[in-house]
Amino acid sequence: MRTTRSPQALSEHSALVTGGSRGLGLLIADRLAARGCTVTLAARDPSELESARAKLHRRHPRATLHTAPCDVRDQEQVRAVLRTAHETSGGPDIVVANAGIIQVVPLDSIGADEFRSAMDTMFLGALHTALEALPYLRESPHGGRLALISSVGGLMGVPHLLPYACAKAATGVLAEGLNAETAADGVTVTAVYPGLMRTGSHLHAQFGGDSGKEYGWFSTLAGAPFLSMNAQRAAERIVHAVVRRRTRLVLTPLARAAGLAHGVAPAATTRLNALVARLLPEGTGVREPLHEGKDIAPPRGAVTGRVQAMGSAMNEKAADAYNQRSAP
Repeated sequence: MRTTRSPQALSEHSALVTGGSRGLGLLIADRLAARGCTVTLAARDPSELESARAKLHRRHPRATLHTAPCDVRDQEQVRAVLRTAHETSGGPDIVVANAGIIQVVPLDSIGADEFRSAMDTMFLGALHTALEALPYLRESPHGGRLALISSVGGLMGVPHLLPYACAKAATGVLAEGLNAETAADGVTVTAVYPGLMRTGSHLHAQFGGDSGKEYGWFSTLAGAPFLSMNAQRAAERIVHAVVRRRTRLVLTPLARAAGLAHGVAPAATTRLNALVARLLPEGTGVREPLHEGKDIAPPRGAVTGRVQAMGSAMNEKAADAYNQRSAP
């Protein structure tokens, strides 16, 4: 992670970032700390949180950093974390709801449980965070700011990512509705729709069906330089948008084009998605437990393996930099 100095100082602010132990959440926390903000990182794994805090401390030795183990699916845990953050650092003045999971699997290999898991983590997690944060944000002397991280997948139904897309769509609608209802209180809510980013997320994404092939296409596209975005730049733009109180941010030209196309010609976009689905690996028709990317061997075919290796090379570097391997 490269150090940059931002003109948007937040030295008197405190922030909470859920899903802050790795990937995009860690990078958002980094950009907040660079602005002088006191940051609390929240995530489920205490060891990952400590590793993330150590990384940030090396980059920002003067920053005030806290960690808070928390499962955002449990509203009581979220309430406790907000209370502790308030008692420890004041505020919070800025809250970013970023916790999420990615399930890459064809429809015939999943059931309602996978949809429920995605909704619990991403939609209910964002809802719990927003509801528990709003009382503090309303009292912020700086005017509270809340950001909910949706996705380009929340702008349309993406094949082999349906649970993820459904949860992210609900999160985006929540952000836009909350902004309308809290504007009179001086709180702004930013709905963020990132496209593909090089964060190393393929290692913790969950894959099903022909998991090796699903892992292959996802990790390749997620690391392709012309299709995916540098995650540091994405995090900087997200924090900039939150500070400037923007209500909506769509990242990457491909995501903006996809959202525009679906808004203007939804039927044509849906038909195009059907064609894309035919190019993806065929489902097995068997429901089995999903596997994390870090546990899946990359494809070994003479051509497929080389293409996957080239496409995911930048994503592999990101995995080391953004705590996806939990390296101290």
